[in-house]
Parts: sequence; structure tokens; C-alpha cells
Amino acid sequence: MSRTRWRLGLSVTVLLTASALLPSPARAEAVADYTITVDPSARRAAIDDTMYGVFYEDINRAADGGLYAELVQNRSFEYSTADNASYTPLTSWTADGTARVLDDAGRLNERNRAYLALGAGSSVTNGGYNTGIHVEKGQKYDFSVWARAAGGTTLTVTLRDAAGTLAQVREVAARGGWRKYTATFTATRTSDRGRLAVTTAAPAALDMVSLFPRDTYKHRPNGLRADLAEKIAALRPGFLRFPGGCLVNTGSMEDYSEASGWQRERSYQWKDTIGPVEERAANANFWGYNQSYGLGYYEYFRFAEDIGAMPLPVVPALVTGCGQNQAVDDEALLERHVQDTLDLIEFANGPRTSEWGRKRAEMGHPKPFGLTHLGVGNEENLPVEFLQRFERFRAAIEAEYPEITVVSNSGPDDSGTVFDTAWQLNREAGVAMVDEHYYNSPQWFLQNNDRYDSYDREGPKVFLGEYASQGNAWRNALSEAAFMTGLERNADVVKLASYAPLLANEDYVQWSPDMIWFNNHASWGSANYEVQKLFMNNTGDRVVPSTATATPDVSGPITGAVGLSTWATSAAYDDVRVTSEDGRTLLSDDFSGDASRWTHSGAGSWTVQDGAYVQTDTAAENTMVTAGDPGWQNYDLHVRATKKAGKEGFLVAFGVKDTGNYYWWNLGGWNNTLSAVEQAADGGKSTLLSKAGSIETGRAYDIDVEVRGRQVTLYLDGEEWGSFTDDKPAEPFRQVVTEDARTGDLIVKVVNAQDTAARTAVDLGGAKVAAKARVTTLAADRDAVNTETTTPITPVRSTFSGVANEFTYTFPANSVTFLRIGQG
Repeated sequence: MSRTRWRLGLSVTVLLTASALLPSPARAEAVADYTITVDPSARRAAIDDTMYGVFYEDINRAADGGLYAELVQNRSFEYSTADNASYTPLTSWTADGTARVLDDAGRLNERNRAYLALGAGSSVTNGGYNTGIHVEKGQKYDFSVWARAAGGTTLTVTLRDAAGTLAQVREVAARGGWRKYTATFTATRTSDRGRLAVTTAAPAALDMVSLFPRDTYKHRPNGLRADLAEKIAALRPGFLRFPGGCLVNTGSMEDYSEASGWQRERSYQWKDTIGPVEERAANANFWGYNQSYGLGYYEYFRFAEDIGAMPLPVVPALVTGCGQNQAVDDEALLERHVQDTLDLIEFANGPRTSEWGRKRAEMGHPKPFGLTHLGVGNEENLPVEFLQRFERFRAAIEAEYPEITVVSNSGPDDSGTVFDTAWQLNREAGVAMVDEHYYNSPQWFLQNNDRYDSYDREGPKVFLGEYASQGNAWRNALSEAAFMTGLERNADVVKLASYAPLLANEDYVQWSPDMIWFNNHASWGSANYEVQKLFMNNTGDRVVPSTATATPDVSGPITGAVGLSTWATSAAYDDVRVTSEDGRTLLSDDFSGDASRWTHSGAGSWTVQDGAYVQTDTAAENTMVTAGDPGWQNYDLHVRATKKAGKEGFLVAFGVKDTGNYYWWNLGGWNNTLSAVEQAADGGKSTLLSKAGSIETGRAYDIDVEVRGRQVTLYLDGEEWGSFTDDKPAEPFRQVVTEDARTGDLIVKVVNAQDTAARTAVDLGGAKVAAKARVTTLAADRDAVNTETTTPITPVRSTFSGVANEFTYTFPANSVTFLRIGQG
């Protein structure tokens, strides 16, 4: 029987809290019928206060030029080609007169290697980030500089934009050796294109040229940008994971010292980031820029405390990841990092009489920070080597600090050989908690709501440390919301979860999507942010068992054309044949003529050469060409492929519907370390099957793909490589019910991720409930995106007057709806 019905309407009393409420339809609309059945008498999992949190990594300029409130870029003249090939020590500065950056014995201190030598009458001007330095009329800004001027000088400091001055000019008298000088500006008008200039009357050396807004978050010195910190605080996160991410477990594991040659491409090591800012080490960031470490471990702990979040730092395990994939084999270095981790715990929790507790107190926080969880490692692709080193850290920590939960991980993917091996090793070792990371398509998140239903309740708990659905449109946020109902339902297994990444400066993006976007003068929450905020602010304290009917599965067989592609690789393809199940030839191309049957939709350069179809550009990514009928089904695809040059192998596509929806067999992907079948749905990719493996240059491979219904079998050189069945429905209607112990409310959370409204009969299982519910709804067009100037995805609050033990509610199309229902 069809679930399509006609909408009857609801009695709703509205409390307007947004610019407009969800419109009532002027005419009848098709709806789907569902039921939700709640059993309030049954007891299920408790939900910890730390269930949802935030993962902070310095990516997309999340620290310098982002959360860290410093307005001057490259304030210490430490930028280097080690950070980025385009950098110089004067990046972001312009000089008028004589200005040289020196690295010699005249420096400010040993760890602050570079400084500026400025000639008499010369000046330097800093352009800040984005379009310039942002100031607001009437606000105060604190300037500081370290200066050395043996014969004395006057430093003239100006703040201006192209239209003129932004504040009264300041003059600072400097004389003698290195000393810190300060001044305060009050902005006379608002501008986001400001420039800070320092001019010297006589020769002088400068370092740590700084301009801070007085109005930082909670008015902390060396503080955080208020609007960004406030948006994070508004989530009410249960934990703050920091500082990464790939910058934790990449680069050299050596320290910043003469012995290491002042190594500038290091893993993130916490001792580099504490103490006076002018003495903190310089370092390259994995994501292609410099880290000043002005925002360091002390500031992370302080921020976690300020927002009421559990601090969760992550330290390197001496196995690199994120494509580097090397295990460091140096016993002395391993011992040093283990001791550094013990020192970190003392820094966080030790009394002020201890060595590292005293350093914390000297920085302004005598009271311990109360560290309870600590991660070792991040997304290591070498699970055996990682677990060996992880165990060294864990043994040392548990021997001295048995109260600390030490968190392991399962690599960079949701499945596959690395994931399976890591989980097996973690279980065998009795690890307390495992950090999972994955980024997949919206379809994957709709299909995998039940992911944790079958996890071992007696095994390690799960920390879902990074996840996102590869986009910032409402469709992405909807799929994540649907998935989050499954996280809550499994709160006895999934103890912590955080979307990632958290922050992105729109002019310095290395990774997208991101939760909060910003520039130098504004910030805005994405659709994903609104979903995370809704769940974090309405989590509840225990799961109330509930069930719901499902949407009928209307999927048919896998259909689509075929395709060839490469990724940073040159390859030749030949003898392409597509044959139907009954033996009919659908396509045959030996490229003895031209390639007129193929359509080029990707990057790269394709030509017919010596009877093969060759892609020659070794820098181009996703060079897809396609042929055939999008209606093809139940067929066999054969292709002969030869790698000619480049980083990876072959991409052979099937089930190609369009440029955003297809499957491909990725042979020799991930820098020629892994082969996998990936599915693209609406532009986002998910991995269906993966194995370690590489492709040899110059060798010809026979590749065969057999498609039958929704089952696919893959053959490499005549041997079966693997198979999968893609028959899991992408269920658009998901729900979970929790109870708020403080208020007694039942919180009914419903995600309707389809273009049809969902008329739902709700049975509360005999619970005594109030007649009215407080309703919060997020709804928008599936392609809607929040921006600086428009926020179509914003919560709408209302009251619903029709609550009873059994009642009907129609959930809007493409919506997330929370009903808070009082009990008693």
C-alpha cells in the first residue's frame, strides 16, 4: 500500500523567534505516513555530558588569522620557505627604506631566530589577513613591539587605510637593548582594510610587532577572537579536542634546538607552545603555512575551561600519517616523547609545587585544569607499528596516572584493511577508547544510521573524532542529523563525537566543508553548525527506546555508462569492451581510429596514441571520460590499462549517471598505496571496499568489472579482486527520543531528509505528558547554504498544542525537528 497521502494540517500556536516561520501550505501536499512508537518505561543507555564536542585543528587559518585574535600577520618575521614555497621573512609586510630580516646573534632570544633591522627613516607596513586589519569605531587596540636601539629612536606607529587614519598616531621612545614597548589605539572609524605601519627615526631592530583587540573572548590577554569563540561556546560542547589532526602526527619528531638544526617542519609538540609568546618556537603547519604558536596548549586548556568543555589533547605517537606513513625507529626519541606526555599531564593536573604545574601557575592558572582524557596518535595508516608505540605511551601513563583515559585510533577511514586491523589490535590490547574518522557522502550517512548497533558492548568505546558529509549545503547537514540519531541511540558505545573541521577562513581554505566560516570582519555558522548546535543544546541524559517505520525501498539495479580517469597520473587505456548479460556487445573500442564515442568531462589531456587512449597530464586530478548509455545495467566491462607516469594508478568507472554520481575502481590510489571501490553520490564519495596494493609503471593490467543487479564483482588480471553488494537503503526518515533529567522533558528528535512531508503517528507509550510541546525546526531547500550575507538555515521555534499520549505531527520536507514534551 502506498505511503503517499494528503496533508491534513496541524493545530500550532506560534511563538515567533525568527524572521519567518515555516509556511503553511496554501494547497494540499503529498505526504508520507510513518509511525513512531516510544517505550518510556524501558531503560536504555545513559548519555554522558561529554557526548558531543568540538574538534579544533589549525587548518584553513583557524589559529593565526582566525581564533587567535592577533591582527598582525608574520609578527615575528619567521615566515620561511619551510612553511610555504612562496613565503619570505617579509611576507605580509611592505618596506619603505632599508629593511632586512636577520638571523644572527643579535636576535631577541634563541627560540625566536629572526628579527627585523630597520634603517633610519625607514618603515614597514603590515597588511594583516584577508583584506587587511579589521577595526571597529570606538574599540581599543593594544599595540606592542620588542625593540632594540643602541643610540635610541622614536618609533612612529600608525593605523590607517586607503581613506586615511583609523586612529591617532602613536609615538614610542625606544633605547638600549631588547625591551617590550606598548601603546593603545582607539579606532575613529570602522574598516576591514587597515594597515599597521611602524617608522623609526634612527636605526632599530624590531620583533614581535603585535596588535590585539582589547575586546577578546572573556577579555583574556593573548586571547581569542570574540565572535568565533562565542559561536563555539554557543554549541555548549562537552569536550574540546586539540590541536589536530594531521599537524599532530606529521613532520619531524625532533625538537626545536641547535641539535636538530632548528628543525622547521616538526610535529606539533606541546612544550613548543607554552611560556611567553616571544619565546615560543616557530614551526611549519602541515596545511601549508606558518604556526606562530601564540595560540598554544595553555590557551587551549584555558578556552576549554571557559566554555565548560572537557580538554582532550592529542600527542604524536611517532608514527606519521596523512600520507607520510613512516614509523620512527629511535628509542631515545620515543622515550623523550613519552616523558613529554607525562609532563603534559603534570602541566594540566599537577600541583603548583611540581615542575610543570609551576609553569602553568606562572602563566596565570594556579588551579589544575582537570585533564581526564588524552589521545595518542591520529589516523595512522600503519596499525601494527602504531599500536606498538601506543602501548609504550599507555603503559607509562597508566603507571603514573591511572585515572587518565588513553585514546587510541583506527586510522583514516570507516572500513578497510587498516581499519579492521587497528580495531582487532585495539580489542586485543584492551584499549579503553578508539578514535574513528571518516568523511563520506550524504548517501553514506543516510545508509549507515545503524553503524554502531552491532558494535561489541563489552569492547572499546568509540570516540567519533572527525566526521562530515563532504559539503555545507542543507542536504549534507540533513544527512549528518540523520546519522546523529544513530549515535545517540548507541550512546553506550559512542561516548564522544565531533564534526570536523571546526573553522575556515574563507580566503585560506585547505579543506571544505567546515562548521564555522569567517573572514577578517564577520563569521557565520554553516547549515552543519545549526544541526550540531541543535543536538548539542538538546542532548538529554538517557535514551528512551523508540522505533519507527521505514520508507519503502525503491532502488533498482545499478545502472549507468562507463568511464576512464586518472589522478595525478598518465595512463593508457585500450581494448574497452562492454557486454550485456546475454552476450550482446554494447561498446567495443580498440582506439584504432578516434575517440569520438567518449565524452571528456574532467580535467587533463586525452589523445589517441598508438592504438590506445592516453591521458598525459600527470598533475591533473579526476580526468574522467565517459562512454555509453546511462540506462545500461547487468553488464561486463573490460579494459586494458598501462600506467605511464605519475603518483597513482587507474580509475575505471561504471554505473556512471553524471559527473557527480558514479562508481569507480580506484587502483593504486592514495599515492599508490591502496586500491578501493568508491561511490560518488551528489558529488560526495564513500569507500565501499578497499585493499592495500600498488600499480607498476609500464605494466599492462587486464581489468574486468561484472555488474549484476546491485552486486558487483571485480577482477584484476583474471583473478577475483573483490565484490560488494550495494543494497543498503538510504533511509530518509530517522528519529531518536531522549529524556532530559533536569526538566523531565521527553525530546523527540526527527529528521525527514526527503522532499516529501512526513505525517507521523506518535505513540508515547502511556507517558503522562503536557498538552503543549516546544518545537524547534530547521528546514530549507536541500541546496541552501548559509553565507555571510544570508542564512536560510536558521532555527524556528514554535509551540505545538496537540500533544497527547497518541498524536499526529507532520514533519516538513527536508527538516530536522525537535519536540520537547513535558512529563508529569
